[in-house]
Amino acid sequence: QVQVVESGGGLVQAGGSLRLSCAASGWILSINAMGWYRQAPGKARELVARFTSSGSTMYADSVKGRITISSDNAKNSVYLQMNSLKPEDTAVYYCKADGLATAWSLRDYWGQGTQVTVSS
Repeated sequence: QVQVVESGGGLVQAGGSLRLSCAASGWILSINAMGWYRQAPGKARELVARFTSSGSTMYADSVKGRITISSDNAKNSVYLQMNSLKPEDTAVYYCKADGLATAWSLRDYWGQGTQVTVSS
């Protein structure tokens, strides 16, 4: 059974930093990409940053220069270092594993989400 688990959310003041972690576990053969998405109340879920197995990264314009995604392929993990946080960064942050292959399936997996709250 595959699990995708996030950690590291919390409450921080504007201008502060947080580091989110995400790990996929189970009988995993490969993962095409891992990324972070967020959903604020009343808004659609949006991409924050994404890291592919080939090493390419992409960021939402709203977070460029403040947020960095990194990965540890050996651990099937991805991290999100968030600096200079703003109140508008407040959201539930979700980790997604794209194209996760096991011996039985090839599909995407979502984590359960972790709350990030930035106070002004």
